Amino acid sequence: MSNQPVQTVRTSSDKAKIILAVVALVAGVVGFYFLAGEASYVRIGVLLAGLVLAVGFAWTSISGQSFLTFAREAVRETKKVVWPTRKEAMQMTGIVFAFVLVMAIFLWGTDKLLEYLFYDLILRWK
Repeated sequence: MSNQPVQTVRTSSDKAKIILAVVALVAGVVGFYFLAGEASYVRIGVLLAGLVLAVGFAWTSISGQSFLTFAREAVRETKKVVWPTRKEAMQMTGIVFAFVLVMAIFLWGTDKLLEYLFYDLILRWK
């Protein structure tokens, strides 16, 4: 990932772009429900238009550009990951299941032992 300094100062035009993006998204959703009597392709078109406008406004802002940079770097880092083979994944999954089974038996045994100690030996409730 990049080692760019964190920028917390935003310009008023950047804030306005984010506000316009939110307004466009809300307008698309409201338009979708407001046009309930119209054909579904009109309603979906209004919703998609609001979404496209919101993405367009957000993309031109500093926050949108930094998000795109982050997304590109995340994809680049994901490509560097060495994924396990199917055999290795199955072996690791088997080990996890075996551990969970052993742990469940251990906890069940501990619970029964404590139940026996408290209720039968100490309290004599049974």
